[in-house]
Amino acid sequence: MKALTGFSTKQNAYEAGLEAAKMAGKSKDAKLVFAYMSCDYKIKDVIKGIKEVYDCPVIGNTSFTGVIMPQGYIGGDKPFVGIMVLSDPNMIVGVGFAERKAFQSARDAGESATKKARIMTKMPYNDEPDVMYMTASPTEEEFFLKGANRVVGRVPLFGGSAADNTITGNWKLYLDGKVTGEGVAVALIYMNGHFINEFTGAYRETGDMGIITKVEGTRQLVSIDGVPAVKKYAKWRGMKPSELMGNALLSATITSPLGVKDRLGDLIAIRHPMFANEDYSMNIGANLAEGTTVIRMEATVDELISSVGETLRKLNERAEKPIVCYHLVHCGGRRAGIDSRINEVYEEIKKNVGDTPFIMEFTFGEYGFVDDGRNTTGGLMLSFTAFTK
Repeated sequence: MKALTGFSTKQNAYEAGLEAAKMAGKSKDAKLVFAYMSCDYKIKDVIKGIKEVYDCPVIGNTSFTGVIMPQGYIGGDKPFVGIMVLSDPNMIVGVGFAERKAFQSARDAGESATKKARIMTKMPYNDEPDVMYMTASPTEEEFFLKGANRVVGRVPLFGGSAADNTITGNWKLYLDGKVTGEGVAVALIYMNGHFINEFTGAYRETGDMGIITKVEGTRQLVSIDGVPAVKKYAKWRGMKPSELMGNALLSATITSPLGVKDRLGDLIAIRHPMFANEDYSMNIGANLAEGTTVIRMEATVDELISSVGETLRKLNERAEKPIVCYHLVHCGGRRAGIDSRINEVYEEIKKNVGDTPFIMEFTFGEYGFVDDGRNTTGGLMLSFTAFTK
């Protein structure tokens, strides 16, 4: 396997896609293109430009404010597109897409997209893929994943949710000419090399924790230990509830979100409080369950930056063969907290990957897995993936 990368900041969408693809360079063995771009582009035109060079599936989503490529941070006040191409004559890839509104449930949509991908591979049904990539809208990721798991079982997962620059629902995900703001796209990959994933929030646990006593739906946290959630959280932080109301909660919790442990304690999935309602409940960026413990987590902005390098070092230590490329999913909320120091993230990457090709996107939900656990989703997390020979 080899990986090719390219980018563009051209204003014209078609020209941007074409320039990014030409920069990456043509390969007759290209099997899959990951493409992450600005939500300001006409996405079908960007993909049309990419497919002038590559006769293989193009999959991905819009990214929050930019991407990081081997050349640096690309984006900011410019439109942007970054791509990474997986090329291998022996790789087999199947892809599928489902728009949410066409199905009774998100689970059914996830199942449909994954079935299409499975059929496309033409592999025997009992021959599981080596890895599954998923991108989805940031609303029902857990249920899209449940549908995918119906088809392939516990196949190692990586990917992230579509994002926009203003958190106003302008995000898009796409597969070739299919584009949607609410849905899911899946790629199933069979390969000779190996796949490694480090999935972490890289936050520190505090002593503040409590039992979730009421949840409305799946993502509205009403109370912790019987106390309205915003009031409980404010007490933990030594703040007034009035300081956290509305959208103020989102930025206040980037360095101190909530976390829930998996059943083995190997992973703390981060839950990002997004909005404080008038009744002091919180809207959360991922699913919660009553009767489970929620923990207040902490990290400084310095630690958000340094955790990129620490997570890459852990990934490198696990590699038994040379790493061919890195696919790095970084939460958009963390990126917002890092703000103007984003070039320090680039420096952390380069120190730990050298000249190995990579791409980093910024998402509104991150997907990964931990050995002996399950594929899962979180927010404010890092899902760093390495492909090896």
